[in-house]
Amino acid sequence: MADIELDLRGLTCPLPVMRTAKKMLTLTAGQTLRILATDPATVSDFDAYARGSGNTLLESKKSAEGDFEFLLKRV
Repeated sequence: MADIELDLRGLTCPLPVMRTAKKMLTLTAGQTLRILATDPATVSDFDAYARGSGNTLLESKKSAEGDFEFLLKRV
């Protein structure tokens, strides 16, 4: 279970990553952020974001409804 959830469904690149980066700045170390998205590009975008930011991508999956779900941990 995530500490905070961010619903970015309906947004396209680069907005999901930009809004996630802004939200991650409000988290403290160890907190997690669950992101819901519909843009297929977010799969590679969030992987790159995690590597570049130093935060940890704990989970990346596609839901039964077709949404993309990500779980990021602030380090």
